[in-house]
Amino acid sequence: MEKCPVGKESFCVFMRMVVRKKEDVYNVPGLEKGLQIIELLARKNSGLTLQDIVREVEVTSTTAYRILSTLVRMEYADYSEKGKTYRLTRKMLRLGYRMLGEHDLMEYLLPALRSLRDAVKESVFFGVLNDEKGVLIEQAQGIHPFKFVLSPGASFDLHNSAPGKAMLAFLPAVTREYYLDKMEYPSCTPYTIGCRADYIRELEKVRKQGYATDFEETFIGVICIGAPVFNFEGIPIGAVWVSGPNLRLAAEEQEYIVENLLKTTRALSHELGYVAE
Repeated sequence: MEKCPVGKESFCVFMRMVVRKKEDVYNVPGLEKGLQIIELLARKNSGLTLQDIVREVEVTSTTAYRILSTLVRMEYADYSEKGKTYRLTRKMLRLGYRMLGEHDLMEYLLPALRSLRDAVKESVFFGVLNDEKGVLIEQAQGIHPFKFVLSPGASFDLHNSAPGKAMLAFLPAVTREYYLDKMEYPSCTPYTIGCRADYIRELEKVRKQGYATDFEETFIGVICIGAPVFNFEGIPIGAVWVSGPNLRLAAEEQEYIVENLLKTTRALSHELGYVAE
């Protein structure tokens, strides 16, 4: 509000009170606190206790408990009796993903992941790009006693992961540069790509063959193979990947995984209206 003319200070004070009161009419404190709790849980994949949330959000224990109980009842959050912690569920992830405009994909995603898992026997995942990393949206666990399982909402680096490479390789040049400019190259294993030049060469390879690999670049003994899912504009909106131990994934098994993986990602892309040239 502009500065009051001389002699009209009382009127201006009154108007400010009216504006402030009008804003308060449309303010819902419980909703605000609920959204703050959701945002806090989104930053803490490992989960938080009631006391943690009360301290971070500056809310009473009673209010926090009511909000958390509602989130659990509506399946937006889980409560662990063992750790006494709350964490967001896949339902929240799916809700956020639908807001990206690719809501039709969710109808076909989990059945497609399970079908691929049944074919290759290993764990299958689907993730999307975040601001600087990737984030897991959905998974179908492998059928072997020893298998890879990730937490919903888990993040992954882009420079050493199969899904990260798969998505970046096919992004429009301007968008790809945005991620490359932010990217760092921390070494996870002796096989991790360590610089931009090597990474760009890797992306060129991915574009040529249509899929990406992670041969022990993130974890020693672990192989991942991933491919992008395209929307109707031909832009990757996510990636599907398969993870398994290198002792099980010899060259012949890798070829079989690539064949079935590409079949799956092409089918999902087709559902989004993508037509390959």
